[in-house]
Amino acid sequence: MTKLPPRAAQIKKLALKHILVMDGAMGTSLQACKLSEADFRGTRFADHSDDLKGNNDILCITAPDVISKIHHEYLEAGADIICTNTFNGTSISQGEYALEKCAYEVNLQGARLAREAADIWTKKTPDKPRFVAGSMGPTNRTLSISPDISRPAFRAIDFDTLKDAYFEQAEGLIAGGADYLLIETIFDTLNAKAAIVAVEELSEKLGTPIAMALSVTVTDLSGRTLSGQTVEAFWHSIRHAKPLSVGLNCSFGAQDLRPFVRELSKAADTLLCAYPNAGLPNEMGEYTET
Repeated sequence: MTKLPPRAAQIKKLALKHILVMDGAMGTSLQACKLSEADFRGTRFADHSDDLKGNNDILCITAPDVISKIHHEYLEAGADIICTNTFNGTSISQGEYALEKCAYEVNLQGARLAREAADIWTKKTPDKPRFVAGSMGPTNRTLSISPDISRPAFRAIDFDTLKDAYFEQAEGLIAGGADYLLIETIFDTLNAKAAIVAVEELSEKLGTPIAMALSVTVTDLSGRTLSGQTVEAFWHSIRHAKPLSVGLNCSFGAQDLRPFVRELSKAADTLLCAYPNAGLPNEMGEYTET
């Protein structure tokens, strides 16, 4: 990416001066709300065929006030960047709930909710502008590994199908006002490449540059992704995209993630980002962040 859109260029300028803080986990924040099946369905999907509880992304449509509240809480706490509630916003992931036709709308509304909250807080604190990252998760499919151990050549999805799903997601996020697209929790570099191609195609369609950031997840303390790459190898596989930032998320808490962030920092020549896993509830039902 030789040119950044104005908001992304502003992010880069600020990040070169001081650390920018991202928001916390949306998933655990929603779990703490203890929403019911009826909350997820709302009135629009009251008669939907499949259960929707756990489909956090659909809340952008059915319970926007809940999502907005969480965005505002993180911004009030001091977050510079908030992520859209669209981690599972592709038609592939929404297909698990028979809502694949709602994918574009989920991303459009998710970005609008985050944009509105960020703009309100930027107006409150003009010396501390707030930004929106359009969250694009990895889906539950992998292009590099067969889900069937007896058929190693089999793939549950092909590159073009995944790329098209990412294109639809990216289009909704940009239309809704995301400042840049965050391709995150990457466990398969080929999946990430499909997302990169999708963003590049959307940029060409719109005739404007679109900034993207990439965040990889390693599966164990060996420091490799599910598809077998080290973080340095991952960087060299995606550096052609010239991302706004590259980093790591999920997998571990901050302490165990640190050496891999250090390793990536030695290889990458762009901004770094790191956000550890969100944690799981303990036996008391309490959520803790490492």
